[in-house]
Amino acid sequence: MASFHVIAGASETLEHTKIRKIGVSDLFDALKRGVDDFMVKPSHIVFLCLIYPLVGVVLAAWTSGANALPLLFPLVSGFALIGPFAAIGLYEISRRREAGLDTSWRHAFEVRNSPALPAIAAVGIMLFAIFITWLLTAQMFYQYLFGPAPPESISGFINEIFATGRGWTLIILGHVIGFVFAVVVLCTTVVAFPLLLDRDVGAYEAIHTSVRAVLANPITMAVWGLIVAVALIIGSLPVFAGLAVVLPILGHATWHVYRKVVEPPARQAS
Repeated sequence: MASFHVIAGASETLEHTKIRKIGVSDLFDALKRGVDDFMVKPSHIVFLCLIYPLVGVVLAAWTSGANALPLLFPLVSGFALIGPFAAIGLYEISRRREAGLDTSWRHAFEVRNSPALPAIAAVGIMLFAIFITWLLTAQMFYQYLFGPAPPESISGFINEIFATGRGWTLIILGHVIGFVFAVVVLCTTVVAFPLLLDRDVGAYEAIHTSVRAVLANPITMAVWGLIVAVALIIGSLPVFAGLAVVLPILGHATWHVYRKVVEPPARQAS
């Protein structure tokens, strides 16, 4: 049944993957390998990832008016919540390079031919639902503090945020709320998409494996989440342009984190 295939994978049974314990040194090795993948053919990787800084600029321009200004930070920061799905083409390129296959840019789109595509789409829909929920939560929290009326001007909005008590409440508690959403995404998708590209295990097992990977390596995965957050902040500073380098490196590195934390099937193990 196609619906069951989405949940359980091609075998129509819930395949339980085995998790390894890894250390922080493994994360830095994964980053090094991610840089290596990026440096092999950076031109096509940058081509793929130009969409990310462009989207960031469009979001900033769209919310530059006072009416939508309160959504600027939730939109830009929330975009990271769908990053694991958006980087799926990068996982595919790392997978192909690891297997000694051609890694030209067109192969990044071959995910559309993956037998796990229904499960990939299901987990992607989950991420988009989390993203929308974050936006609605951020909007409701802003309106709770400042009311439904939009800011009168950009300068007035900035003054309200940084020079008032309720503005600092928005900053502090808003980051706490955002942190909760980020933790949910990290726990449920840290290796979900690479696993589905590698093995058609179904959406449930992909999410379950991610949760087990985090539970087995809580400190290491917390460090990985911190690395991702800091890298995204640094990449966003120069008008989002740095994301054209930061995002592909993180995407490739995520594939290698997956390889380190998830054991291959017995038939593939060396």
